[in-house]
Amino acid sequence: MRRLFPIRSLSLFTTLRLASLVPFPVSGIFYTCATRALSYSRNWSAVANKSFVALKISTSQFSQNRIAKMSSSSVGANEHEVIDRLEEPASKQAEILEKNEEREEALKEEISKEEEKVEKKEEALPKLSAADFKIYNSMSEYMELYHNHFRHTWTVLHTATTNNQRPRNLTIRQFIQTGLSFLTSLELHHSIEEQHFFPLLARKMPEFRAGKNAAELLRQHKEIHKGMDIMREYLEKCRDGETELSLRVLGEKMDGFREVLWKHLDQEVETLGAENMRRYWSKEEMMRMPR
Repeated sequence: MRRLFPIRSLSLFTTLRLASLVPFPVSGIFYTCATRALSYSRNWSAVANKSFVALKISTSQFSQNRIAKMSSSSVGANEHEVIDRLEEPASKQAEILEKNEEREEALKEEISKEEEKVEKKEEALPKLSAADFKIYNSMSEYMELYHNHFRHTWTVLHTATTNNQRPRNLTIRQFIQTGLSFLTSLELHHSIEEQHFFPLLARKMPEFRAGKNAAELLRQHKEIHKGMDIMREYLEKCRDGETELSLRVLGEKMDGFREVLWKHLDQEVETLGAENMRRYWSKEEMMRMPR
């Protein structure tokens, strides 16, 4: 049997019972319903049944008041802020997209490097004396000696492939060995550069920096080595008798990295030239450079 309690005596009891039964914070929707229901004394009745209390509220009136309350107070500063942001132009990427600090730092660093290059080129430096020019140009001259040797050997090999005739003073075995010796010497040359010279120069010169964003000269090394590996594999097969030497085929292997090789030989010497080196190093530092 259900017993109807007076409204006034049930107000506090109902609110407390609901708060204890419903596991939501005070600001939750259920407790809000209970407290709002107190103002509608003419439209609700409480019925106690065993260990819980049931509430009967006028749905239409509660919904209208609930909507009014939400429209006036529920849309707070955060919601308005979101709406305002949607109306902003897409140019504000820092607010629309998450910031990528690493990317921004990398971009700033690249811009800074380019600006430094431009500034260095625009700087008006006094003309070097003959003695100072020789000091600053010493590494370039040193590198040119090696590069001229590579140019000469390459020309001997490539001319033979173009004319489809090997040099008369070389047997087939000697010709093959000349090609293999060229590759071995060039590989050793690059290894010495990357292990000893480039790290030293990279302390001040971005043109020799390795790593994720390696300088062009180091990227050229990798591209050259790919072509060298293909050429070496073919010459070793010819040497071991696995295949017969074809000058036409050898020429195709060499043409695969000819352009990048010759560009590298010229660019490296130019980078080590006096006019560029003086922008980074003092005369005393140049005199202490390894040879």
